[in-house]
Amino acid sequence: MKLLHIDSSILGEHSASRTLGAAVVAARKAADPTLEVTYRDLAASPLPHLSAGSLASADPAEAAAAAQVMQEFLEADVVVIGAPMYNFAIPSTLKAWIDRLAVAGKTFRYNAQGMAEGLAGGKQVVVASSRGGFHQSSGMDFQEPYLRHMFGFMGIDDVAFVRAEGLAVSPEQRAASLRDALASIESAAEPLAAAA
Repeated sequence: MKLLHIDSSILGEHSASRTLGAAVVAARKAADPTLEVTYRDLAASPLPHLSAGSLASADPAEAAAAAQVMQEFLEADVVVIGAPMYNFAIPSTLKAWIDRLAVAGKTFRYNAQGMAEGLAGGKQVVVASSRGGFHQSSGMDFQEPYLRHMFGFMGIDDVAFVRAEGLAVSPEQRAASLRDALASIESAAEPLAAAA
């Protein structure tokens, strides 16, 4: 069993999404000590944003990095993503990573009727989501719907979220939100353990 762990927060050790993602991975590792974990930090080593040169594979080093990103994703049984909300959406570095995954013939294809079919099904995705305010069901959340849609587009319908909201409201609210999110990780890890 292989797990791919992605972090995208720019806040380092102060990041709630990094804390939650690490806790999800630790819970999964405790459930399956033989689990192989691959880690990618998109803040420390960002991928270039998609360009015409990227699509043409004009830069051999960039093309090799994109191929490695795709291989890591396709080989993973479980993907854990630390995804903070920045300006109501995901970090641009996380978007750049997703842009390397949404590739026709690899993670999706168009059928004879022109409808998209996902090719990367059978994976589980757990998103460790952090938000400064309260955005779930607010109409201002372009993070979770986007991630659900993109992974669904690639054929992955097993997407769970571990959320910590209201982190910027007050120190007390931050502590309570993190405590509740960490407590919810046990239930988020259970389906993963059952698949082992």
